[in-house]
Amino acid sequence: MATLEGLAASAGLGPLGSLGPMLVGVVLLLVIVKLLSMPFKLVWNGICGAILLWLVNLLGSFVGFGLKITIFKALIAGFFGIPGAVAVILFELFAK
Repeated sequence: MATLEGLAASAGLGPLGSLGPMLVGVVLLLVIVKLLSMPFKLVWNGICGAILLWLVNLLGSFVGFGLKITIFKALIAGFFGIPGAVAVILFELFAK
C-alpha cells in the first residue's frame, strides 16, 4: 500500500494533485452533455415552428390570409423555432 501511495505522490497525485484530472473530467462531461442536448433543442424548435405556421395557416384562413408552406419556409421555422416562424409570417405579410 505504501508503494502505491509513493507512486501516486511521485506522479503529482497527492491529496490536492488529483484536483486537476477531476476538473478535466468535469469539463469533458459538461461538453458531452451540451453536445447531446443540442439535437433535442433543434427538434423542439422544429416542433414549435411547425405548430406556429400551422396555426397561422388555420386562423389566417378565416381572415383571407393563406401561407403557402414550402421546404425553405419550413426549414427556417424549424431551425429558428418561433422567431423563425414569425419572420416567415412577417415576410409573407409585408414583402409580397
